Amino acid sequence: MAESAGSPGASEGGSSPQQQQSTSQTAAQQQSTQSQSQSAPSQPSDISSSQLASPPITGTAQIEIIPCKVCGDKSSGVHYGVITCEGCKGFFRRSQSSVVNYQCPRNKNCVVDRVNRNRCQYCRLQKCLRLGMSRDAVKFGRMSKKQREKVEDEVRFHRAQMRAQSETAPDSSVFEHQTPSSSDQHHSYNGGYTYSGSEYASPGPGTGGSGYYNHQAMTSYELSADYVDSTTTYDPRPTPAQVDPLTPDTGSIGAAGVLPNMVTTDPADLTGMLVQTLAAAHKKTLLVSTEEIQEAFRTPHDFTKLIFYKNMAHEQLWYDCAQKLTNVIQAIIEFAKMVPGFMKLTQDDQIVLLKAGAFEMAVLRMSRYLDLQQNCVLYGDTMLPQDAFYTTDTAEMKLVSCVFELARSIAELKLTESELALYSAVVLLNPERTGLKDVQDITKLSQAVIMALRYELDRNHVLPIKGDVTVCDALLAKIPQLKEVSLLHMDALIKFKRSQPPHIIDFPPLHKELFSVDS
Repeated sequence: MAESAGSPGASEGGSSPQQQQSTSQTAAQQQSTQSQSQSAPSQPSDISSSQLASPPITGTAQIEIIPCKVCGDKSSGVHYGVITCEGCKGFFRRSQSSVVNYQCPRNKNCVVDRVNRNRCQYCRLQKCLRLGMSRDAVKFGRMSKKQREKVEDEVRFHRAQMRAQSETAPDSSVFEHQTPSSSDQHHSYNGGYTYSGSEYASPGPGTGGSGYYNHQAMTSYELSADYVDSTTTYDPRPTPAQVDPLTPDTGSIGAAGVLPNMVTTDPADLTGMLVQTLAAAHKKTLLVSTEEIQEAFRTPHDFTKLIFYKNMAHEQLWYDCAQKLTNVIQAIIEFAKMVPGFMKLTQDDQIVLLKAGAFEMAVLRMSRYLDLQQNCVLYGDTMLPQDAFYTTDTAEMKLVSCVFELARSIAELKLTESELALYSAVVLLNPERTGLKDVQDITKLSQAVIMALRYELDRNHVLPIKGDVTVCDALLAKIPQLKEVSLLHMDALIKFKRSQPPHIIDFPPLHKELFSVDS
């Protein structure tokens, strides 16, 4: 599949007279600031280096550090009440200058990011309006004090994050000999999706309750377009601190030293950073974009390939599924390395979490590939029905049925990529895995991610799905089911390997290490 190319936002709309006026005002402010700094006395020696590295937060130039709220591209200031890029500013201006009747060719839930923003004008306009863009909200430097303070806080946050990213790099000790480098595995990240080859969490032809879930580093990639927090308009949704704050009684993640790369211990800031960091890590490690998946759903089925897979030898089907599963797990390991705090755990605990959670997280990624209307899954470059993976073995039949049923139930919840990223991190950081040593630290990490997941779900899924059961409740209830499916996979794999003569099938090394029959 071909890689989608992003279009620069500046080409979509030119600067307005008001924008030119704002720019000249900013230049005057910067010149005044410079002259003041030259005459100011030297800084006292007790000021931290981070404070010295942060220039005053004034003017459009400082706001531009915050990405466009609509598409995630580089912003150029506050336009129509929201921080946006030139492209989204021009798009909104054109949408308001004449009578438009945009139509969505899909389900009115298209991804609007730097890569895909031009593909659906309807969803792009709806996102602009949802964020509060309005012709009546033209501010150009006339924000209220409260709004200005919010923007200043966010500017400081992005500066601090950029410093943390430049000063730290993720460790690569877990499965390092098995995992290709980012440059080998992925194309360079440019703020859109990155992918190479195909990804599919296929089952290879391989419920107890969880009390914990019943109640309850960073690399230089761009901000997720899914993480939107309008800084210049009223937002009636609760803040993270109002939803479920981390109090001193439960332990501060930052103070505990579990998240040393995080630049704040404030619960609200921590939640926002987790959402944004995990969403970006997830997007960076996707092998196929959402747009490509949707395109595959619309493509007529290739029945010759369907016949090919249905006639594939039993052992060859196992090997083919194992290869594709290994590709997915390589991406999952890269994702785990970017989960804040994960690389600070002991290597033994990292390995325990990855071995126990790899297949479960692969099932989560499989949910992206399910076409619910046609009851098919994107496998490589082919849409296949569930029965294409059926064999005569009863354990394998049960595995395939359970994996498809669970992945389908997750897909039906219509999670955003950000929500799926957070849920994947929750599954990874399960403190109830057998063999863990630093359970307390992992529990604190898990609680922080669950709080961020609940906050993000409350933002996007206002209504309960059944009775008073929320989407978050439903997802946490599926964690024991994920574990059960993982055990079914191991049972089927053990049975298959014992039925085959030695050395008939040589599974990929990473697959053998993660799914060792001896363990």
